[in-house]
Amino acid sequence: MIAAALIGVPTAIIETSWFTRMTPVLWWNYPVWMTSAILTGLIAATYVAPVRVRAPQESKTFIGGLISAFAVGCPVCNKLVVLALGTSGALTYFAPIQPVLAIGSLAILAMALRRRLAALRSCPTLERT
Repeated sequence: MIAAALIGVPTAIIETSWFTRMTPVLWWNYPVWMTSAILTGLIAATYVAPVRVRAPQESKTFIGGLISAFAVGCPVCNKLVVLALGTSGALTYFAPIQPVLAIGSLAILAMALRRRLAALRSCPTLERT
């Protein structure tokens, strides 16, 4: 739920009164948004498990979530993209690669989850509190 809000609000997939998205949300934005939120939640759940494992995936989770936000976000609403490419460049060059970013972000998140789960199954040590 938190990951969905952290991606959905700034990208205006979740409508708010703070700002308006300048391009429409595309059909594939919704499944990418929800899948990245679910994967992030599952990764977070492995950190609250009663066992401690040595497979930190925080950086992959952060990068995967950040790329997901770039993938589903409005290309001309993203100030970094507009600063780098201009408005027409954002629509001409950045918008067409957003599906590739989406696939890459989901792959990174899936890999991080797979590594966390593999480490949990392999040789967990009980956390002492």
